[in-house]
Amino acid sequence: MQTKILLTEQEMPRRWYNLAADLPTPMLPPLGPDGRPVTGDQLAAIFPPALIEQEVSQERWIDIPEEVLSLLYRWRPSPMHRAYGLEKALGTPARIYFKNESVSPAGSHKPNTAVAQAYYNKISGVKKLTTETGAGQWGSALAFATSLFGLECKVYMVRSSYEQKPYRKMMMQTWGASCTPSPSNTTKAGRDVLAADPKSPGSLGIAISEAVEEAVSDPSGKTKYALGSVLNHVMLHQTIIGLEAKKQLEKAGERRADKVIACVGGGSNFAGLAFPFIADKIAGADIEIIPVEPSSCPTLTRGSFRYDLGDVAGMTPLLPMHTLGHSFVPPVIHAGGLRYHGMSPLVSQAAMDGLLSPRALPQLECYEAAVLFARSEGIIVAPETSHAIAQVIREARQAKEEGKERVLLFGLSGHGLLDLGGYQSYFAGELENYDLSPELLARGLSSTESFPPMPAGRASKAASVKA
Repeated sequence: MQTKILLTEQEMPRRWYNLAADLPTPMLPPLGPDGRPVTGDQLAAIFPPALIEQEVSQERWIDIPEEVLSLLYRWRPSPMHRAYGLEKALGTPARIYFKNESVSPAGSHKPNTAVAQAYYNKISGVKKLTTETGAGQWGSALAFATSLFGLECKVYMVRSSYEQKPYRKMMMQTWGASCTPSPSNTTKAGRDVLAADPKSPGSLGIAISEAVEEAVSDPSGKTKYALGSVLNHVMLHQTIIGLEAKKQLEKAGERRADKVIACVGGGSNFAGLAFPFIADKIAGADIEIIPVEPSSCPTLTRGSFRYDLGDVAGMTPLLPMHTLGHSFVPPVIHAGGLRYHGMSPLVSQAAMDGLLSPRALPQLECYEAAVLFARSEGIIVAPETSHAIAQVIREARQAKEEGKERVLLFGLSGHGLLDLGGYQSYFAGELENYDLSPELLARGLSSTESFPPMPAGRASKAASVKA
């Protein structure tokens, strides 16, 4: 009985996989304020040249620099586990595997792209990076990565998560970064939000505005912005997860996975695990790929595929994505990393092409699943990961009802050892489910009405929803 399936450092992938090269429908371009496609010169204000090249690349494979590989070796290849304990607890014939990204120094999948982004900025002469963070996993990952390259780091953290998770801030400070609750008084974008709502809980859209504003306001040009999700180059860097997972399934003697499941907010964790398997699905493999989001922030399952801003203040390009509207401020749930209003354009296009089966799950079911997982497998997971586990449990129970053996693979995006406040609230009966009301959805989407429409034949269509 093999519980952990391991790869050697020599077996680690040496190239990232770019899904844009294989999507059945070509990606739509990001647009500038004038409604025209964004140019590289426009992106140069916030990103170094190499990342801009990766953002627009149509190459299927992109080499991972040796310096980046040498740092990834500190925790990669990450282990894949067979969840024997969970299988026994559920009495299911399904074989359940999970890719464990909680083993990184920052405790999540986020350093996979943080290290790469810090490297490309360093070699281009950048001295400081600004960013946003929701639950704090991305902020702490970038703080870790910038410490490796001697870069200064400033993080704007969504205020509700800043207050819920103070130890994330301490992690950032330990690695030398500064962390400011957002909205703040240090930027015009933050002051405008506070003027309208002094008690604003914040959102990733607001925090992005603040981080971008600080980056573009540096007259020296030595400050750039780093994003932990959504954009194509971030999705690219994360695919090392799924590329490793495919090798590990082979080592475990599995011909393939029947279902690949991961939580999804902006898209980086989901893309990292799923994109290499989406390539197989495009090539004809019989596999279901399931992104799981909160029912309170149902971007893929109830959002609209249209052009929208990535932030509140309008400092980012217009992106073609599933969105709830850039003005949307989600309920204060503990899965802070899944509270973004928009979805990665690559993930969105894959959904539009019918390659994904999105699900939206309520908070209480997810915590119940996380507790069962902790008691059967021993790992206390982040609230974000609990969404994937809840869907895995649904799938495992269905396999039991049907008497069918299935191979289920899910992504464990991070541990929850700094999220115990959410578990405490769950055990105390203080948590509740939040379903996004039609009124709030309509209000959020109204903020996109003045933006360019989708080209003919590319308008939003109903997602495959099973809530």
